[in-house]
Amino acid sequence: MKSIWIRKIFPLTVLLVICASFLTSAASAQRRRRAAPKPEKHLKICGNPNVTCASSIQFPPYALPFQFPQSSVIYDTDQFYAVILKSVSTANNNCDNYIPEQERLKAQTLFPNTKVFTTRCAEPGEVSYSNTNPNTNFMAVYAGSSIADANRMLATVLATRKFPGANIRRMRAVINGT
Repeated sequence: MKSIWIRKIFPLTVLLVICASFLTSAASAQRRRRAAPKPEKHLKICGNPNVTCASSIQFPPYALPFQFPQSSVIYDTDQFYAVILKSVSTANNNCDNYIPEQERLKAQTLFPNTKVFTTRCAEPGEVSYSNTNPNTNFMAVYAGSSIADANRMLATVLATRKFPGANIRRMRAVINGT
């Protein structure tokens, strides 16, 4: 009886234990992989005004456009850099104090392949920008997704001698359609 146990049943038992432990560890590893959070998806900026932006909404000419999908209500973009060209105070929610479109168009001629954009009072359905002062409207030029791109754009802006206080700001464009 002992020799049957050692020759037939014991190896079978060991094999079953090994298979069971392998299946259990594989199942727990799969559970761990599924539990990993999905990274947030942000929308892509359309920084060149000469290239059509594939978006489900029409952006006003003064806004920085981005690829806005059909089914979105509240969304933001990838982080990007902008060079702030000019700022005006909007203390006491004075929505009439902003940089005029003619001034933006004049700046746009200086940077023909990079979008110059301005802000207005943030209202539902309008583009706003993160990491900016809510009591200030500004005019900026898109400066890319890396600090190296932003530094090159800042050097280009300062070389014009038209925007002496220009500075770099990292931000996101946001639309809240609710």
